[in-house]
Amino acid sequence: MTTELQRDAKLLRIFIGELDKVDGKPLYEALVYAAKGSGIAGATVTRGILSYGASSRIHSAKLLDLSFDLPIVVEIVDSEEKIGQFIETANEMIEAAGCGALITVEMAEVIHYQTKKN
Repeated sequence: MTTELQRDAKLLRIFIGELDKVDGKPLYEALVYAAKGSGIAGATVTRGILSYGASSRIHSAKLLDLSFDLPIVVEIVDSEEKIGQFIETANEMIEAAGCGALITVEMAEVIHYQTKKN
């Protein structure tokens, strides 16, 4: 399925933990597959090396630290309408996972969006 992406778009960021799960799967993976199933233009998952959030607990990738629940950021780009609809899905999944999370939305200017040429 090819998605047309206009210059004026929205960037949805979902900050969660690496160990967060929904229905036995990593939450970040479930979010990406749900976005794809919703026809969203694109999604990327990034693993962080250091963070803290509402709990003020530090999550770190240092060898001597015991925290393996590293920060994960899921970034999703599409139109304002599609992002608005997907936020509801994301909220439901986060509630089902019972985890902490932060969701942000900001304007994004799409400069280039194209599939690989064969």
